[in-house]
Amino acid sequence: MKHAGQNALDKIEPLLRELRKRGTLKEKSRGIFYRGSRAFLHFHEHGAEFYADLRTSADFERFPATTPADRTALLRHIDAALGDGTGARPR
Repeated sequence: MKHAGQNALDKIEPLLRELRKRGTLKEKSRGIFYRGSRAFLHFHEHGAEFYADLRTSADFERFPATTPADRTALLRHIDAALGDGTGARPR
């Protein structure tokens, strides 16, 4: 399974926009997010399917990210991993 390329990332851009709202995340390159100095989240593509590798502890865990329901669940996992319940940037 390869890392998501630019064309694949175009297809999940709405999800990437949501992730950019999480103030504790830094997008070092498109679709690759860090929390502090550690890699936290990146995406893979396999045919028409997308997967996210999320650091939930010392290791990464893979989550589906193809359907809207997958992406909603992924955002919940991300917010839980961030630990503040929302992960959103203060306004």
